[in-house]
Amino acid sequence: MIDPDLIDWAKMDGLVPAIVQDPASGEVLMLGYMDRAALDSTIADRLVTFHSRSRGELWRKGGTSGNLLDLVGIRFDCDRDALLVLARPRGPTCHRGSNSCFGDDGAPGLGFIGTLAGTVAARAAADPATSYTARLVGEGMKRLAQKVGEEGVEVALAAAAGDPAELTGEAADLVYHLTVLLEASETSWEAVIGELKRRHSASRATASS
Repeated sequence: MIDPDLIDWAKMDGLVPAIVQDPASGEVLMLGYMDRAALDSTIADRLVTFHSRSRGELWRKGGTSGNLLDLVGIRFDCDRDALLVLARPRGPTCHRGSNSCFGDDGAPGLGFIGTLAGTVAARAAADPATSYTARLVGEGMKRLAQKVGEEGVEVALAAAAGDPAELTGEAADLVYHLTVLLEASETSWEAVIGELKRRHSASRATASS
């Protein structure tokens, strides 16, 4: 965790902007401001807390609504006068009911995989009568593994046929079913990406040695 003493508090009269980002999807959730007390509280309680400029007091995000932000990590920028706060939202971040204060477009690019994983996790616990995802999970691991295998074969066949549109559709089916399998297996895309990062770092270290 960062050392609050390293932040340049003097530049903005004791306040620094704090951008909150979902670590799973990379989606930017909101922008707030922290003073030293807010940062200390965030680090101590692992719940994101800001300084309210309008009220002149500390403000724990979600303290009233229950839509808290669980702290994962904090970074500061190269000038040490802005914070990037990685936090898992317990509900909609925006007071208007959207996941992000910047709209409902969701995470950009590959970040949507994280959004998909969150949706799958929620639907896995839904009524199987109304959720295909819940029905899949209810059919057990062997059926899920079979579906992933089937979709993988269909991806390979689409690639061999040389049809980009068909390949895109089949790849989307595979990613969805693999996401369900990961959820049912009590692992995650975050764990998969962590392993890819580990291998990448090991590869770079080997190449530079």
